[in-house]
Amino acid sequence: MEIVCLDLEGVLVPEIWIAFSEATGIPELKRTTRDEPDYDKLMKFRLDILKQHGLGLKEIQDTIATIDPLPGAREFLDQLRELTQVIIVSDTFTQFAKPLMKKLGWPTIFCNTLEVAEDGTITGFRMRCEKSKYTTVRALQSMGFDTIASGDSHNDLGMIQASKAGFLFKSTDAIKAEYPELPAYETYDELLAAIQAVL
Repeated sequence: MEIVCLDLEGVLVPEIWIAFSEATGIPELKRTTRDEPDYDKLMKFRLDILKQHGLGLKEIQDTIATIDPLPGAREFLDQLRELTQVIIVSDTFTQFAKPLMKKLGWPTIFCNTLEVAEDGTITGFRMRCEKSKYTTVRALQSMGFDTIASGDSHNDLGMIQASKAGFLFKSTDAIKAEYPELPAYETYDELLAAIQAVL
């Protein structure tokens, strides 16, 4: 039995931190896992920037409330879920994901948790497990699932490479050039067709 594991940001919804960077006018927050492969380093950098500017969870959630899924994402997800089981495997946080999951029709998501003080300051973060995307597909495989994975960034490569089939989606030219063996797609129709071909 197959199960599809999809990244969230950049694949189904816009990058939250880029949207927040634009809303606040803080260009440093545009940095994502497309630019920085070390997620721990990236998050510590982000939390330092938030602290410098006195920004907390509420301000980020206010921006997230304005974000809609990428055009065609909800339809793609609905079609895919008619064909097979789908889990969104993301390095985002439960405090960010809920309004986006509502707009996507409440798909299952595995993600992480922010540590938040009573005043709304984000003080840290807890990863669900080490190398969470890779670890998730390996765990699913240990339960008898064949995984099919797709994502756009450095932190998706582990789950893509460990799966029965894996695809880059809306990725960067640099990542595509570095991993020419991975099929890369730009539209949901292409990705759906590629997944259907291996189901």
